[in-house]
Amino acid sequence: MTETVTFFSDGLRLEGVLRTAPGNRAAVLTGPFSGVKEQVVAEYAERLTAAGITTLAFDHRGFGASEGRRGHEDSQGKLADLRAAVGVLDGYDRALVGICLGAGYAMRAAATDPRVKAVAGIAGAYNSPAWFAERMGHVAYRKALIDMIDRYDEELPAVALDGEAAMPGEEPWSYYSAWIGTPGWENRVTRGSLHSLMTLDVLGVRPLLPPSLIVHGRVDAYCSPELAEAMHADETLWLDSSRHVDLYDVDEHVTRAVGRTVEFLSRTL
Repeated sequence: MTETVTFFSDGLRLEGVLRTAPGNRAAVLTGPFSGVKEQVVAEYAERLTAAGITTLAFDHRGFGASEGRRGHEDSQGKLADLRAAVGVLDGYDRALVGICLGAGYAMRAAATDPRVKAVAGIAGAYNSPAWFAERMGHVAYRKALIDMIDRYDEELPAVALDGEAAMPGEEPWSYYSAWIGTPGWENRVTRGSLHSLMTLDVLGVRPLLPPSLIVHGRVDAYCSPELAEAMHADETLWLDSSRHVDLYDVDEHVTRAVGRTVEFLSRTL
């Protein structure tokens, strides 16, 4: 059974899709930067539910059909949204499953919410401000943050084939361009969203995690395999994909990611 559900986080109305399967296992899904519930999280939710896991995929605050400041990535707000979403599945044995940036949020949320019994990250962004600063140089890192703060409320495209964007280049464009002009997804984010990304610490929560799984491509230009390895999940599956977005909609890789996630959740929930 599939139904639209609404719930509240910090007084904001959020909208999601609940796909119900027999049994007591359930997962909240959270997806990529700027993503909405009709995109990659829908692909994973449908497959997980078909395998016997109830799923909730929803629009975080500011995106899709949910309330909130449009196009603004609010890391603390998104963590609050995940706590609220876990509450919707009261009565189930619950997990979090995140894709891309959602994997980082899933790890952070699972580390501080004992209702979550397991967590899986797929093609995940396991951000570390210290890692960013080391590679950029501390001066350049701090300068970048100052620019984001000074221009916090300005907007820029989420994706662009040419020119400035939060996710520039051919690869993000190859996935998101098909969604431009469709209901639900908007090709815009705030510069403050970038500050939220660059200051989000995921690696630091590793000691607090419940049973964890990471599925990641050996080659990934957008979500570092080095950070995925540094996360030291209890279980890791490396896929021979060539692009980050291969784990969004390339059947071979999505099938393997879902299969391993189902097997993991069947043992840990």
